[in-house]
Amino acid sequence: MISRDDIRATYETIRPFIRRTPVIQADLSELGAAAAGRAASPADRAAGWPVATLKLEQLQCAGSFKVRGAFTNLLLREVPPAGVVAASGGNHGVAVAYAAHRLGIPAKIFVPTVSAPAKIERIRILGADLVVTGERYADALAAAQEWVASSGAMSVHAFDQRETLLGQGTVALELAAQAADLAGGNLAGGNLAGGELAGGNLAGGELAGGELDTVLVPVGGGGLIGGIASWFAGTVRVIGVEPDGAPTLTRARAQGEPADAPAGSVAADALAPRRVGELVFPITQSFVADVVLVDDASILAAQQALWQALRIAAEPAACVGIAALLSAAYKPAPGEHVAVVISGANMAPSQLG
Repeated sequence: MISRDDIRATYETIRPFIRRTPVIQADLSELGAAAAGRAASPADRAAGWPVATLKLEQLQCAGSFKVRGAFTNLLLREVPPAGVVAASGGNHGVAVAYAAHRLGIPAKIFVPTVSAPAKIERIRILGADLVVTGERYADALAAAQEWVASSGAMSVHAFDQRETLLGQGTVALELAAQAADLAGGNLAGGNLAGGELAGGNLAGGELAGGELDTVLVPVGGGGLIGGIASWFAGTVRVIGVEPDGAPTLTRARAQGEPADAPAGSVAADALAPRRVGELVFPITQSFVADVVLVDDASILAAQQALWQALRIAAEPAACVGIAALLSAAYKPAPGEHVAVVISGANMAPSQLG
C-alpha cells in the first residue's frame, strides 16, 4: 500500500516540474443543457442539478495528469545510460517523452495503432524515439518489454508501478486542499488561479478531504484511481468511471482479480488496456467504493457539453466523470460535494466540433 506520507514526499520532489492545476465549480444544469444542444433555462436551474468541483488536469504539463507519474519515475529511480522506455495508449507516452526531454534523458516510446494522431505527434515533437506497433496497449507493452530486455533501458509503466501510483496520488493531495479552501471560501479573488492556496493548506498537506464527499475518477489501467484512492484512504468516497466498452476494473471486481476485458470505446486510446494493474487492484478493493459504466454517446455528449458550456477542451477519456453525472450513471445525494477529475486534453481541436 501507499501512504499519504509517501505521496506528500513525492510531491515535494516533483513540484518544481509540474503545474498545480486549478479547480472550478461547474453548475451541472448548464452542462446538461449544453449536452442537449441548448442554453440552460430557469427551469433547468431550478431542477436540482448539483454543482460539481472540476479538477482541471487537462491543463497539466504535457496535457494530462500522467506527467506526475512520469517525473516521479525519472526522479526517484536510477536511470541507466540507455535511458527509459514506455508503452502507452498515448498520454503516458507524451508524459514520459516530456519528462525525459526536460531532464535530458533518452526515451523510446511504444504506442499502438489506436493512439490518437495528436498524441503521436506530441511524442515526436518532444524528441522521443517513437515506435507505433500493434492494435492495442497490450501489444505496445509487449514490444516495450522486449526492448527493455535487449537494451537495458528502464521501463516506466503507465499504471502498474509504485512510482507511477505515487505521482498520480499527488492529484488527490492538491484536490483535498483545494476542496477545503472552496468550502471555506478561500478561493475568491483568484488565489487558486494564481497558484497560491490561502492559508498554506497545500504546502502543509495535512487535509485529508475537507468538505469533499465524493470524487469521480476515469479508469483505464488504474494508476490514477489507485493513487487518488491511496491518498484519501476511505475518508472520501472514490468512484471509478469506465467506458462500457472497456470495463477493466468492473471486470476485475466481478472476478475478484485482474482479468482481461474488451477494449472498444471512443476513449480506447486512453482507457483500454487489457486489464487493470496487479498493484492497483488491491488498492481499489480497499478504497474504491464503486465503479460505474458510461456509453460512448454519453462520453461524446459530455465532451461537447464541457466545451460549449465552460470552454473546457478535454479528450473523450477525460469526460467520463461528467458523462456519469449527466447520464445519471452516478446520482449524487442532495448536498453531496462531488469532484470530477478532468484528466487530459491530448486531442485534435477538430474533435470539439
